[in-house]
Amino acid sequence: MSGKFSNANSLKEFGSYFDYKGNSIFYGSIGKGETLLLLHGYPFNSFDWNWVIEEFSNSYQVVFLDLLGMGFSDKPENHKYSFEEYVDLIQILILKLNIKKVRILAHDLAVSVVQEMLATSHNLNFEISSIAFMNGGLFTDVYKPRLIQRLLSQSPNFLGSFISRNMTRKSVESSLLKVFGPHTRPNLEVLNEYWNILNYNNGKNIAYLIGRLVFDKVNYQTRWIKALKETKVPFCYICGPFDPNSGTHMAVRFNKEYPFANVYYLSAFIGHWPQIESPKEVVATYHQFQNDIKLYPK
Repeated sequence: MSGKFSNANSLKEFGSYFDYKGNSIFYGSIGKGETLLLLHGYPFNSFDWNWVIEEFSNSYQVVFLDLLGMGFSDKPENHKYSFEEYVDLIQILILKLNIKKVRILAHDLAVSVVQEMLATSHNLNFEISSIAFMNGGLFTDVYKPRLIQRLLSQSPNFLGSFISRNMTRKSVESSLLKVFGPHTRPNLEVLNEYWNILNYNNGKNIAYLIGRLVFDKVNYQTRWIKALKETKVPFCYICGPFDPNSGTHMAVRFNKEYPFANVYYLSAFIGHWPQIESPKEVVATYHQFQNDIKLYPK
């Protein structure tokens, strides 16, 4: 599996850092044109986008970052991570880069960050042109978390911390491989990269803190659903249907809630990480979404 960067370290060397409230946040920018903001999920980082960055950069200025607590960004302990903070952090980066308008492709946990972004859009310092949600838990009532997520994030802090610190590579990979398609699982090289990313600056130790956000979403659900129904921003759902967490069942619910928005199903055996499993298909589907916006504006 080859991507723009040969490994996560080469991505790290390519990128830069900015300060957010005393914390160092990793980000990068490549390409020219309209800005496409790529937002990663839990528990890894922007290396998730490695297999699509180059193709997207042929059409867009691609901007990516590692959310606080993940990847190459700082990982403060005893910190209350929140969707509101992630929105604020993104705003600081967009302001720093002097960007006025963005298109967004969000995966996994980042779909909820963007939902919060839309719910508080009156406070944004930039305009959102379009949003593509991809394999994320937009609706808590149909989201199916993995057992390890529940153990980490629905237990008391002392137990969540203990489990995080003592997670083995075997247990992490076992959980990870279950959400990939049967024919598109990452090879050993990629698994090595993800294990290293998870452990960078002891990130594994705080995995339970960010994992709590998965279950905090229930408190935002009503407001987020309302925001998407009222927004003028065109949005869609790109679905790796084999994903047991947020695959076909999430797309069906999305279609029921937002019948005016497009759902794009990828190949039948693509799972939770389409940008790794079928990068060319993801790029082609994203371009189709942009073309459909032009043909059938909301």
